[in-house]
Amino acid sequence: MRRVNFKMFVAVSLLAIPMLQAAEHPNVVVILVDDLGYGDLSAYGATDLRSPHVDALISAGMRFDNFYANCPVCSPTRASLLTGRYPELVGVPGVIRTHPENSWGFLDPRAVMLPEVLRQTGYDTAIVGKWHLGLASPSTPNERGFDHFHGYLGDMMDDYYKHRRHGINYMRLNEREIDPAGHATDLFTDWACDYLQQRQANDKPFFLYLAYNAPHTPIQPPADWLERVKQREGDIADRRAKLVALIEHMDAGIGKVMETLEETQLADKTLVIFSSDNGGQVNVGANNGATRDGKQSMYEGGLRVPTCVVWPGKVKAGSRTTNIGMTMDLYATICDAAGIKLDHRIDGISILPTLLGKAQDTADRNLFFHRREGGTRYAGLTIQAVRQGDWKLLQNSPFAPLELYHLKVDPLETKNLAEQNRRMFNTLSAVLRRQVQRGGAVPWQRPQRRDDE
Repeated sequence: MRRVNFKMFVAVSLLAIPMLQAAEHPNVVVILVDDLGYGDLSAYGATDLRSPHVDALISAGMRFDNFYANCPVCSPTRASLLTGRYPELVGVPGVIRTHPENSWGFLDPRAVMLPEVLRQTGYDTAIVGKWHLGLASPSTPNERGFDHFHGYLGDMMDDYYKHRRHGINYMRLNEREIDPAGHATDLFTDWACDYLQQRQANDKPFFLYLAYNAPHTPIQPPADWLERVKQREGDIADRRAKLVALIEHMDAGIGKVMETLEETQLADKTLVIFSSDNGGQVNVGANNGATRDGKQSMYEGGLRVPTCVVWPGKVKAGSRTTNIGMTMDLYATICDAAGIKLDHRIDGISILPTLLGKAQDTADRNLFFHRREGGTRYAGLTIQAVRQGDWKLLQNSPFAPLELYHLKVDPLETKNLAEQNRRMFNTLSAVLRRQVQRGGAVPWQRPQRRDDE
């Protein structure tokens, strides 16, 4: 596939911002990838990996150096993206799975979803790819504000070509079960391109949420992509080669989607956001850059993710920010860009001023991270963290003490200051407990029939 030409994106974005006015309701494309490490793009420092298409997207807009997923695992972050709230406050503190005894969330039916808000403003709404917020009514995409769903309901696929989980087919076209052939990344890419082509002749603005399941396990790239990486990188370890190939294959798919956006002449009026749902999985070879640990962890490697925003004529190409953003902020930001006034409570903030190059303090708030999980490692309990300015208090195991770090002087979280600074420890502990209490008021289990009924 030929490399995407982003000259139009860059040229328009470099023009004087005040001279260009965006469409009243810009199209919105959110690309969320699965388990991509903070250092697993060329633009973020990878030297054994080539990601020209995402790199081009980053160079066409604003790169974030301090963007955080709401949780170090999948479902909660997706809940935050689509509700603008902390995930435990909408009933998704952990991963939603097939078997009730190992499922740790139930999306609150009362939560006001982003596609619902956009649809009320005249948008056509679509999700292509991974949903992971419910396997049955009332928690399916079409019931939660999406006009169009072409993708996968479940948490992960046991095979990228067979698209099953525990032997169950979760592939859907709206409410209809489908069984397509091909690698999941290619399918999601093609379905997204199909949707964009259908929008070309329609003046109605659209919201496309493209959620790849790559590079989540199983690390299963197409054979030709793997061979290409091995030949190019020489002595690269087999485990790392597979992950690199899976990421590069996904990068090519994103390039095809962006190329389609240009070919349909939709690019100049479309806001594009790229991010990951959490950090990379270390034991499958992920590179999380200059951070500690990875997926599942409350250390920076599990939470900080590569992110960029492109909006021709509004967001300056080649710009970069150290301002802090979170997944839940995207809800408010998209609504702000579309001129939508929200009349319900959310926890995220609009980072549109940052995107437009204006002064904004996004660190003047407490940022909370929360995760519930099962198994003997977690026993159905929670781990959590709070960041206040440069201070971060975290508990990475429900059976371990809280740890305190100062991220400015210790970005790798190597020196636990819990004993040395009891004042800050006590302050943040109290703040964190109040957030845990807030989450405790929201049911996170699907209502079940009691055994005695």
